[in-house]
Amino acid sequence: MRWRRCGEDAALLDCDSLEQMRAAHATVQAARPDGVVDLVPGARSLLVVGAVAAVRALLEDADLSHPPPGESREVTLDVHYDGEDLSLVASDAGVSPDAVVELHAEAVYTVAFTGFAPGFGYLTGLPEPLRQPRLESPRTRVPAGSVGLAGEFTGVYPRESPGGWRLLGHTTATLFDPHADPPALFAPGDRVRFRSVR
Repeated sequence: MRWRRCGEDAALLDCDSLEQMRAAHATVQAARPDGVVDLVPGARSLLVVGAVAAVRALLEDADLSHPPPGESREVTLDVHYDGEDLSLVASDAGVSPDAVVELHAEAVYTVAFTGFAPGFGYLTGLPEPLRQPRLESPRTRVPAGSVGLAGEFTGVYPRESPGGWRLLGHTTATLFDPHADPPALFAPGDRVRFRSVR
C-alpha cells in the first residue's frame, strides 16, 4: 500500500487489490477515529479526509487480507431478466440464458464502491462464468434501471446514460432520489441480491 497526500487534510491510500481496499474501508468505518470527515472508496484506492495520521496508524496494525466481520444492510431488487445482451452473455459463458439468470440471481453481492453516476454501485461477487468484458462499442443510451455486468462487477444504471456494460435485464427500483435520505439506495459494504420476476 502507498499513501499520497491530497491537499492539506486528505490522503489517498493506493491498495494492492479490491479486497485490500474493502478491508481498509471497513476497518476505518468500524473504528471511526475522531476527526475523519469522509471516506471515499474506489476500485483499488481509499480517499481519507481528515485524521490521516490516526487512520494510517490504525491501518498499519490491521489485518487487511479480508474485510472484518460486521453488520451490513441487505437490499433485494426484483429484476426482469429480459436484457439485450442476455443471449450474448449465455453464449460467451457456454450456458443457456436460463442458467445465466440462475447464476446471477443466486449470488450475493457486496457494494465495493460507488461512482460513474449518482447511485451507481459497483457490486462484487459475480460468478466466474459471468465475468465478461464490456461491449466493444458502448451504447449511447442505456435505460434507467438496466442491470448489467462488466469484468468482475455487476450493477444497475440509476438513470438513463451511455454505457458499455452487457445488459441482463431491468429493475423498477429507484437507485437515486436527491430528495430521499439517504439519496442513494446503495452504500459501500451493503449486500445486494437480485430476485428474478416475470
